[in-house]
Amino acid sequence: MTKIEEKQMLRMRIRQLERELPAPYKQKSDQAICAHLLSLPDYLEAETVFCFVGTVREINTRPVLEDALSKGKRLCVPLCTSIPGIMELRMIHSMEDLSAGAYGILEPNQSCPLVAVDEVDFAVLPSLTCNHAGHRLGQGGGYYDRFLAAFRGSAVLICRERLIREEIPLEPLDVPVPWVVTESGLYEDGVPARPQ
Repeated sequence: MTKIEEKQMLRMRIRQLERELPAPYKQKSDQAICAHLLSLPDYLEAETVFCFVGTVREINTRPVLEDALSKGKRLCVPLCTSIPGIMELRMIHSMEDLSAGAYGILEPNQSCPLVAVDEVDFAVLPSLTCNHAGHRLGQGGGYYDRFLAAFRGSAVLICRERLIREEIPLEPLDVPVPWVVTESGLYEDGVPARPQ
């Protein structure tokens, strides 16, 4: 079996597992993950934050988005382009700047200002699953792989503990993210850590 086939199989298993997660667990894990993330010094010190907008199948990132806006941070969210695997970072001023776009995901309006990747201080990234060492498996579109290849700021993966898998099929271009936040807390390079 090739790495691509292994990834496809794992995606199917994790999507099924996610569908079976109890709603109360998802809500509690969402709250705990966001609380951990919002206490990270790199987030608190960041002037420009990039964060995905969680779907019904992902972690609810709304508290992070609202916190960044309320603190006056420059907040940018992804906008999928017509080119497969390419997303733009667009700055929003309020949650009203978001509307349903590609794949039914809330996205910024076309009129929202474009932000360059190298202007971002702190990025919150999704994963279908990941391991505690920060190797992620996404939906397969390559959007975040391309982002990570160009990004040099602080980044954190967020994932529910019940969806963590230590064995992630890896390809040469897969870039690990040093920080992972689950409802259990922060992991740095695979080791439980506390924010300094």
